[in-house]
Amino acid sequence: MQLGFHVASFSWEQEPAGMGATLADVAAAAEEVGASALSVMDHFFQLPGLGGPGEPMLEGYTTLGFLAGITSKIHLHLLVGGVTYRHPGLLPKTVTTLDILSGGRAGFGIGAAWHDREHHGLGVPFPSTSERFERLEETLQIAKQIWSEEDGPYEGKHYQLAETIDVPGPVQKPHPPIMIGGGGEKKTLRLVARYADACNLATGPFAQSGPPEVAHKLEVLRGHCEAESTDYGRIEKTIMYLGGPPATDEATAAFVEEMRAYAGLGIDRVMVIPLGKDPAGYIRRLEPVVTGLTEL
Repeated sequence: MQLGFHVASFSWEQEPAGMGATLADVAAAAEEVGASALSVMDHFFQLPGLGGPGEPMLEGYTTLGFLAGITSKIHLHLLVGGVTYRHPGLLPKTVTTLDILSGGRAGFGIGAAWHDREHHGLGVPFPSTSERFERLEETLQIAKQIWSEEDGPYEGKHYQLAETIDVPGPVQKPHPPIMIGGGGEKKTLRLVARYADACNLATGPFAQSGPPEVAHKLEVLRGHCEAESTDYGRIEKTIMYLGGPPATDEATAAFVEEMRAYAGLGIDRVMVIPLGKDPAGYIRRLEPVVTGLTEL
């Protein structure tokens, strides 16, 4: 099993001009300890559980572009982007650019979006849940077509493109890995089976979820894969662990042992949110977790 870090908060008690230096230290620490992935939040307003709109929030793909320029090994992606935030004809070009400039380290994380306040606050259209899932599926179809040899038109219910051209194409072939976030059993996991290379499920004490719940979601995903004639084994299974361990020897050892059950379910990577006002220090103190997880 691999360990990744997810930056969900930018509340680091400094002036905005200093945030870049802190984020650069986070990236350096993640590469130093051998983490396999670094992801960032994709919201316009900070979420209620993390302080709400009064707390800092950075735009996702700009942040990933900054991280690409100061790292050399780690995989970079949003966890996950909202389908309503960017036009799907332009979004694959954004991901392609990140993939090229990072040397083939970009992922394409996307979901149906849900945070209505930020949409209404900034005037971004917020369709019904069913329409957002329709738009998510069309966005996935558009991305797949743009990243293929097909450069002709796309005609969907919500989106129409005259030409699906992306030159130059991404470094990773056939395209950067597609991750769909969420555990909705009827729609989200079906879309994972049909279009994605990876899934991400929330678990941990703050999610009120554990191995039994994750096992159930994976069985649902397996069923969708069978229905879609998709190889279940090729899909990377990841979890977002909400409630990461305090950076103490006892807590990190217990965390590694807790992850044993998830590894047994086939989870490939666990994402942890750095805690506290010193996120880089937290990451460096979790280096034993990286070593421990590789042995599971």
